[in-house]
Amino acid sequence: MRSPEGYPPRAVRGLNFQIMFAVVKIAGQQYKVEKDQTLYVPHLGGKPGDKVEFEEISLVDKDGKLSLGKDIKAKIKAEIVDHVKGDTVIAYKQKRRKGFHKKRGHRTQYTQIKVTDIK
Repeated sequence: MRSPEGYPPRAVRGLNFQIMFAVVKIAGQQYKVEKDQTLYVPHLGGKPGDKVEFEEISLVDKDGKLSLGKDIKAKIKAEIVDHVKGDTVIAYKQKRRKGFHKKRGHRTQYTQIKVTDIK
């Protein structure tokens, strides 16, 4: 269990262990991911329960050893958990004294994924 600040609990802070993480590019955006982490990314094709694999990785930290660029030989495997919609975004336009106004809105679609493995 992690504390609210994002640090491990006090009982674990004294131990010297490393959490493997990677920076991966998903749908044009970069995310820092760890194993068993769930995150929301822009809509990906597939059904809930499908497995996806990401190969566009910028950085990997394994046991305190950083790998960058072409040195990376890792793949990130994840599972699609669900497809959800974000909050409503309203675009409202008005021209004063002319009686002109337009109100449009949309809800961006996201995919919730769970990182199952970093290899």
